[in-house]
Amino acid sequence: MPQSDDERLVDLAARLEHEDPRFVRSLSEGRPARPREYRRTGAWCALAIGVTMLAAGIVVPDGLLIAAGLVLTGIAVQLLDPNRDERPVK
Repeated sequence: MPQSDDERLVDLAARLEHEDPRFVRSLSEGRPARPREYRRTGAWCALAIGVTMLAAGIVVPDGLLIAAGLVLTGIAVQLLDPNRDERPVK
């Protein structure tokens, strides 16, 4: 017997509450916040720090600082990818 629409909505609400409680709480208060998928503050900070390290490594010729800046920048760019959670289709 198929589930009723009410049961599906309750299941969906429970799953959303479990995955992102801040988003659900803000909706119930009437002040919506961004869902977790769109919060990228940490990634932007890591990108800024990585580019700063890269620039400093170029100004002060230091290979280790350049390499660390490149690695941190690469990690930050991966975190900014909007489709990073999707699996590639084979």
